[in-house]
Amino acid sequence: QVQLVESGGGLVQTGGSLRLSCAASGRTSSTYTMGWFRQAPGKEREFVAVVSGSGHNTYYEDSVKGRFTISRDNARNTVSLQMISLEPEDTAVYYCAADLTLANYRAQRGYKYWGQGTQVTVSS
Repeated sequence: QVQLVESGGGLVQTGGSLRLSCAASGRTSSTYTMGWFRQAPGKEREFVAVVSGSGHNTYYEDSVKGRFTISRDNARNTVSLQMISLEPEDTAVYYCAADLTLANYRAQRGYKYWGQGTQVTVSS
């Protein structure tokens, strides 16, 4: 079992920045793929970014490319999502997720473990 706990959400103005963190505990491994998803009110949960176990491979949803950066610290079992130039459309609950492989990394079914989420609100 892997437990994931997100932190760092909050209220920020348009153009502002936030850094989300996800702490992993339990049967953790540096080979776990770690992803971020988000869910806005009334919408389905969508893929945001993913980083491979080694940290060498990262992928992003098109709308966040150039604004969001995913990174990981395997020594501390954490993964972060640095978000800049935030827009009201980024408002959502952000979820951290983990799985052993990169297969289906854009889909929720590609992840076995999920955190409880952290709220990000961007005011206009």
